[in-house]
Amino acid sequence: MEEHSVSESFEMKLNESAKDFLKETAKWAYFLSILGYIGIGFIILAALFAGTLFSAMGKINPAMGMMGSSFGIIMAFVYILLAVLYFFPVYYLNKFATKAKAAIKNNDSETLTISLGYLKSHYKYIGIMTVVVFSLYLLMLVGMIITGIAYTNT
Repeated sequence: MEEHSVSESFEMKLNESAKDFLKETAKWAYFLSILGYIGIGFIILAALFAGTLFSAMGKINPAMGMMGSSFGIIMAFVYILLAVLYFFPVYYLNKFATKAKAAIKNNDSETLTISLGYLKSHYKYIGIMTVVVFSLYLLMLVGMIITGIAYTNT
């Protein structure tokens, strides 16, 4: 005879209050994801604008030489890279919102599980990016301190 632990046979049920909270959260997540997509569009426009602007400045000011046009390409690449990095958390948030709304509407626990997986992916991505950014800040701080010490000793 097989024995099942209590946790294996446990199935969580949401009361109406929890469903309302989840429904409200899904609405706000959807709203924020739409704003995120709009922000990504603006970042891509800024990439195109920066690339064009710095390329034109290189042609207008001959003293800049090739620095103007190559700097425009570099800035456009940086902005496109930021848009790509920003896309994934917005995508995960949007998928969470649409799946959560569908799960609540259809009372489907499988879809709710999938939506919560997207929410987990969203926060995991944000957490990893936060650690990366703080590490870069720390690296820049150490670099500035080392540069400052080297500059004062000369």
